[in-house]
Amino acid sequence: MASGDEDDPIIEEIDVYLAKSLADKLYLFQYPVRPGAMTYGDVNHLSARIKPKQQRVELEIAINTMSPNYCNSKGEQIALNVDGTTYDETSTYSAKMMDKQSFSSIQATTNTSRYAAAVFRKGELHVTPLAGILQMRPSFSYLDKADNKTREREAANEGGDSSQDEAEEEAKAITVRFARPESEQARQRRMQSFEFLQRRQAEEPWVHLQHHSVKDGRSEHEKQYLFCQSGDGAENSDLVKTPKEYLAMLMPPLAEEKVVKAVGPSNVLSMAQLRTLPLGDQVKTLMKNVKVMPFANLMGLLASGTDQTSVLRCIQQVALLVQGNWVVKSDVLYPKNTCSAHSGVPAEVLCRGRDFVMWRFTLERSVMRKEITSIIKLPPEDVKEFLEHVAAPRVNRGWEFLLPTDVDFIRKHPDVAHRQNMLWLGIQSKLEKVFNFSKEDFVPKNSSQPDPVHISGDQRLRMAEERAKDTHTSLQKDLDARRAGSGIHVKQEPASDREDEPMDASSSHIPNGSVNGYPSASSPCLGTNGGSPANAPSPELQDFVRKTFRKHFVLTLNELKRLFNLHLASRPPGSSIFPSVSDHMLQDVALLCQCKQIMVPFPAQTKAAADEQKVFGLWDTGDDFDKHRRLLYDLFTKNYRIRRNMIQTKLSQEFGEASKAEVDRLLQECCSSHAGMWYLKGTIQS
Repeated sequence: MASGDEDDPIIEEIDVYLAKSLADKLYLFQYPVRPGAMTYGDVNHLSARIKPKQQRVELEIAINTMSPNYCNSKGEQIALNVDGTTYDETSTYSAKMMDKQSFSSIQATTNTSRYAAAVFRKGELHVTPLAGILQMRPSFSYLDKADNKTREREAANEGGDSSQDEAEEEAKAITVRFARPESEQARQRRMQSFEFLQRRQAEEPWVHLQHHSVKDGRSEHEKQYLFCQSGDGAENSDLVKTPKEYLAMLMPPLAEEKVVKAVGPSNVLSMAQLRTLPLGDQVKTLMKNVKVMPFANLMGLLASGTDQTSVLRCIQQVALLVQGNWVVKSDVLYPKNTCSAHSGVPAEVLCRGRDFVMWRFTLERSVMRKEITSIIKLPPEDVKEFLEHVAAPRVNRGWEFLLPTDVDFIRKHPDVAHRQNMLWLGIQSKLEKVFNFSKEDFVPKNSSQPDPVHISGDQRLRMAEERAKDTHTSLQKDLDARRAGSGIHVKQEPASDREDEPMDASSSHIPNGSVNGYPSASSPCLGTNGGSPANAPSPELQDFVRKTFRKHFVLTLNELKRLFNLHLASRPPGSSIFPSVSDHMLQDVALLCQCKQIMVPFPAQTKAAADEQKVFGLWDTGDDFDKHRRLLYDLFTKNYRIRRNMIQTKLSQEFGEASKAEVDRLLQECCSSHAGMWYLKGTIQS
């Protein structure tokens, strides 16, 4: 230490004084959008005011309208937009020209304990703590005033009959409610809410100030308070701390530092906290806050690598598909035993009304609030809340759905879209009974919009029956000829006893061939009673079935339908060359493609669906291995599950010693294993 002191000798000692006269009144102003060389010291300050508790300051500074850099025409235009053509004492620009600008402050830091203003004079350093550091930025509140003027003029031009506002009738019911006692938990939540904090800040009155320039005599007088007065340092004494203690005072250990957490609303969850929740809760929380969202955006908010199938499963539990976008379900927003914050209406009634609004958006892009209110008979405040969740007001068009139709999602996930369409049909039937209306009342007439509309099941059935009458005879003859040519004999059932009655509802009869943007029940997708046999099996359909069985060898009818639907979904929109296809047509095509039905003896108590009990196997491929498959199929007509050693024994008896490779190939092509037993593909019972 001694050698260090000799190398760095003390040149001068300076006394440091703590001045307290301005300790709670001294602010440092920063102008981050202004170059340091261009100060506002010589500019005329018109007014100044402060809210001391919030440390919020506003200044009005004159603009030199005589400067060669000032554009008179722009200044006059801005004044005209803000104040209009009439001028009075409330006008912002009394000179009919923008001759001043406003500055508003924000706090640069909330903790100023480490900052001070220092003045050096006659070998003494006088330090005054800062009460706050404020950044003064230009305020553009005059633009808000100009916008309000524009809205007022537009409202006047509309003559008070704007569809954007859709003014309610003069006479309306008033619901009287009595405030319930507020719990302590509810009071704390209310006091932490953004609205409450904003209201408290607005309640603090402004204190008007008088500005004095740098060279003003009052400013020179106030500067003297930056120096320690005779009474300020009376209590000060010599520093008796050791070097270590003094260093600890200047730089306290990290453990002693207290981190002040920002106070936010109790219902706000950060993305980091959100991702600690289970996937279902993450999806529910996001949808409850956002209300309406495309599926791609939802995947972007979740953690990278999240399984898309799992997200689809979760989203369908808390949301419904509207125009290809996901909208949160009504019972998630309005849980049981709750009521409206506006009118006190029970949650059950709110859910029915909101479901009606969402259903209307599945039909068309825009709705009118008056029309909605007249049907669901709910207070205007609740109806407006329903609409604000998913729509935006448009002049002369009512309320328009917020997001464009997500065609990509519908094309990529036709099974989900079809399932959601079925849900909406069920909701529609309930709404028709509750509100006593007919869906045909809302079908857009002469609509120029390209959006698809709903076609009811009765309409599809009538169109299918009319078309089926004309084609049934010719189709039956064609099918009989094909069966006869292939050596296949199928017992003809009466049309009334068939499970899958042929029905055709091609896109030529239904607008856009879809319902609510989803594949309708009449689109060429297979279901339990799906499709239409209006046309004979096409070569393309036979080619698909033949290639599918060449790849899988054994398929249940249910699995064959699933693969066919996936094949249709993978094709570009509008490029499908397949007619509507029924279950019976698909079975007939399988029989035409060298396949046979395997009559598997499932147990009586099996829970398998009828389509899962219909099993087809590839019978003839022209390969020597066909005889091994036929033997396997014969074994499965005696039992629905078999052990491996039984299969190997039977093969050895019929074709000589069967190698392990042959048995492995046979089982791999046609079977699945579970609990030591082998089943034909798709027949394992859960």
